Amino acid sequence: MAELTSIASQLRRDIVRMVHGANSGHPGGSLGCTEFFTALYFKIMKHHPAFSMDAREEDVFILSNGHISPIYYATLARAGYFDIKELSTFRKINSRLQGHPATHEHLPGVRIASGSLGQGMSVAIGAALSKRLNGDKHLVFSLHGDGELNEGQVWEAILFAAHHKVDNLISTIDWNGQQIDGPTSKVMNLGNIREKFEAFGWATLEVNGNDMDEVVTTLEKAKTLTGKGKPVGVMMHTAMGKGVDFMEGTHEWHGIAPNDEQLATALAQLPETLGDY
Repeated sequence: MAELTSIASQLRRDIVRMVHGANSGHPGGSLGCTEFFTALYFKIMKHHPAFSMDAREEDVFILSNGHISPIYYATLARAGYFDIKELSTFRKINSRLQGHPATHEHLPGVRIASGSLGQGMSVAIGAALSKRLNGDKHLVFSLHGDGELNEGQVWEAILFAAHHKVDNLISTIDWNGQQIDGPTSKVMNLGNIREKFEAFGWATLEVNGNDMDEVVTTLEKAKTLTGKGKPVGVMMHTAMGKGVDFMEGTHEWHGIAPNDEQLATALAQLPETLGDY
């Protein structure tokens, strides 16, 4: 796992530099989900950087909580979808790397626009059903924020997936307990998310999302549960802002950029392993 941990450190450096450079963006959730993206793109998912929108004969990833685009873009660049130098254009005028991923920029790796929360589960289910109809045995992965579960459309989709036995879908919930206005327990208490998914008919797993070994093992386990008549849900406990001590565990870094001094402090905590862009 040493190689994956090394990649994760560089991705965290990319995140804080991108958000600082634009003086805008969402570092908190991006940092918290770094192990997940690293494991998914560099170990678990079968995907092709020679990008094709129809995604035939490869796994698909759908990012529902699109505001964590910094980790998405950094991962795609480091995985070979586009030149890492393009990360310097994040949120700039005429950049393909806008604050929320969109398709009209034709950025390799991005298949849906995901600025509006609550829609990604429906899209992921559609992609999974498409693969079923096409006889494609590959999987669809998706990621959702726990605060995003406040959206009613998500629960309709969760119910639909179980009823229609969409068993080529693995959906992960970033269960960090934080959203833009504060702790999820205060904004709208979600209770036990895993129990909710199970009650809706999903197979579920739970994982420490900031432990690389656990993330890899759990996602590999999730793959073994596919094809058995139930969609698979992974409840992933993370710390918002993980890896940068002054950002960890608080909603306050959901959507603000570090200043010059804060950037220097953050970078001092994150080893440069693959070379900065």
